[in-house]
Order: sequence, then structure tokens, then C-alpha cells
Amino acid sequence: MTLKTFYLQFSRMTEPFQSLSLLVARLVVAYGFYEPAMRKWSDIHSVAQWFGSMDIPLPTLNAYMAATTEIVGVVFLVFGFLTRAIAIPLIIVMIVAVVTVHLPNGFSAGDNGYEIPLYYMIFLMIFLTHGAGKFSIDHIIFKKS
Repeated sequence: MTLKTFYLQFSRMTEPFQSLSLLVARLVVAYGFYEPAMRKWSDIHSVAQWFGSMDIPLPTLNAYMAATTEIVGVVFLVFGFLTRAIAIPLIIVMIVAVVTVHLPNGFSAGDNGYEIPLYYMIFLMIFLTHGAGKFSIDHIIFKKS
């Protein structure tokens, strides 16, 4: 058996697990957005003040937009609904978080760096390019005939 043959057989064996891995990844990312979203909603006015202190334009509007995007993202990711679409605004939220909060702290998550938001962006790019997988509302609604 050649390496190529082995690899192709191995690839065929692991294909059925692709949707399961996308489901697990969606749930993990949704969980990661849940607490920050709930914290924002629990004291949205403080978030708006914090955004204002960082010179984010229209801080109140942006606080509501970030909190809404995150909580809608949680629900959509859990159910795999419009997964490719919700990935885009969530990536934008992560880019803003990196630029305004995490970048000055370097890479390390231990120093509040951009490591974790970067990982979220990578997962969100995977959802954008691969979709939600078979265990999703997207698959039920949009599956190819």
C-alpha cells in the first residue's frame, strides 16, 4: 500500500466526522461568545461608556450592535442557522476587539492579548467557507439536491 493510497483511505474514513467536528466547533465558539454577550447586555450603558473612552464612534449604538451581534451569533451558531452569514459580523466584532483592546497587549491570552480572538476568527472563517455541516438548520433548509 502506498502512502497516497493509505492517505486516501484514511480521508474517506474520517469524512463522516466532518459534520460532527463542525457541530462541536460551532458549540464551542457559541459558548465563547455567550458570556461576553450576556455581560454586555447586563450593563450596556457601562459598555457604551467604555467604548466611548476608547474613542469608538457612536459608542452607544456600537455597544448595542456588538451585544446584539454576539447574542444573535450564539443562537445562530448553536442551531447552525445562517452560519455563513453570521460569521461575517462576528469576524468584524473580533477585528474591532483585537484592534481596540487586545493588540496592545501582544499575542498571549494570559496577557489579554489577541490570541483567543484570533482563534475565534479562524473558526469563524472555517464556518464561512465550510458552512455549518449536516447537523444544522442550514443543512435542512439549503441542502443541495
